[in-house]
Amino acid sequence: MPFTHALLWSARSVFLLAVLGFLISAAPTPAQAQDAETAVVVEGQRFASRLKLADVDLRLNGTGLRAVGWFKAYAAALYLREPASSAAQVLAQAGPKRLQLRMLRKLPTSELAKAVHKGVLRNSSAPEAASLAAQLAAFEARITAVPEVRKGDVVDLDLDLAGALRFSVNGTLRGEWADAGTLYAALLRAFVGTSPYDPLLKSGLLGQR
Repeated sequence: MPFTHALLWSARSVFLLAVLGFLISAAPTPAQAQDAETAVVVEGQRFASRLKLADVDLRLNGTGLRAVGWFKAYAAALYLREPASSAAQVLAQAGPKRLQLRMLRKLPTSELAKAVHKGVLRNSSAPEAASLAAQLAAFEARITAVPEVRKGDVVDLDLDLAGALRFSVNGTLRGEWADAGTLYAALLRAFVGTSPYDPLLKSGLLGQR
């Protein structure tokens, strides 16, 4: 083989090996491939099949859509340690939980705060509502401190191992309350309780559809 041809062959071999190495390193692991296959897409919003919160593995329990007629507000997902098909099972589970909302349109956060207030009151007894009043007011104030949420924004409502409630928007912590397990339960009841925002959303979050 002529010297120049040998050089060209060597250069091509190095290039091909480099491309092959890149493809191998970029290829998803079996776990990543499985997550991609089992992720759930709602109205174009992709919810991971699993995530880690406070060093605890959580799995997607269900997803749903909050809509009134043609008005689609957000897609939602509930993450738990163990599968739950009823509100009682959801509320009985200890440990970290996540309720994730992915916005489908721009909304003033004042509207979200009003919805939270009504949902909690509809699913709480009078004594429960009275005991939650201060924490609920602080939570609503933190929501409205964010002027608006836009299409594609991600809102996380998390409960950690110590019972603290964390409110985040696009991964940025916007509010945190210690010993807020009771408030978090009230927020969950607004979604999956006896008087939920939307029965179809409730059944979706409980994995019944």
